[in-house]
Amino acid sequence: MRGHSLRYAVNLSILFTELDLLDRPAAAKAAGFDAVEFWWPFAVATPRATEVAAFVGAIADAEVQLVGLNFFAGDLSAGERGVVSLPHRVDEFKAGVDLAVEIGRALNCPAFNALYGNRTDAASAAEQDAVAVGNLRHAADAVAEIGATVLLEPVSGIPSYPLRTAADVVAILDAVDRPNIGLLADLYHLAVNGDDVAAAIAAYADRVAHVQIADAPGRGEPGSGELPLDDWLAALVANGYTGYVAAEYKPTVTSADSFGWLPADVRVPR
Repeated sequence: MRGHSLRYAVNLSILFTELDLLDRPAAAKAAGFDAVEFWWPFAVATPRATEVAAFVGAIADAEVQLVGLNFFAGDLSAGERGVVSLPHRVDEFKAGVDLAVEIGRALNCPAFNALYGNRTDAASAAEQDAVAVGNLRHAADAVAEIGATVLLEPVSGIPSYPLRTAADVVAILDAVDRPNIGLLADLYHLAVNGDDVAAAIAAYADRVAHVQIADAPGRGEPGSGELPLDDWLAALVANGYTGYVAAEYKPTVTSADSFGWLPADVRVPR
């Protein structure tokens, strides 16, 4: 895979899972990466202060940059995919945003991903969307205090998750109307949802604030499937993207052995 002058990061909630979470930043550093991202690393929106300090310390001690962190998103293992649009969880979401800002301030994290939330029978789609817009405005204003950006992404594999294409996400970004909120272009999710990825890049490259990759079928490392990831990354660069590309895949070999697609000399930020 060509480097494209992009900067690469490793998602440590899906890679190096054979290690304890706090050991993963050092493993990423040993694999040649200086940048990492995580899903929300705690079971609840407001964990104990000792848990937060241990997480921050593990990243600082490994001397890697945290470039992306999910806001609290509920119980992913139970099929939840965020709480942004859930009317009965607004307080929980805002509490998680407060903590995310605290972590971001400590680690100079530039981006926070807000998983939208599945549709629920307890509220209409219109009500959920209104709640989501309010929550996203709150989050964008909160992270603006540390110069950061909110990300919103399409997700696959969960039929009740309503944001499936780049256009779905951009419609919400337009409704939120904040300068520091952008599209997380997860090329894997877009592709398996049937979006025209090349067309989406051409149409919305100026809205892309972060990129994640995996191959399909299988969600493995680049080269394990059939997606033209290299071509899509080249198109992003040609359209002006200069941000991070995060490896967010389920390795088909050990995590440390799964980076053959990316030469060691392009794993670090430039």
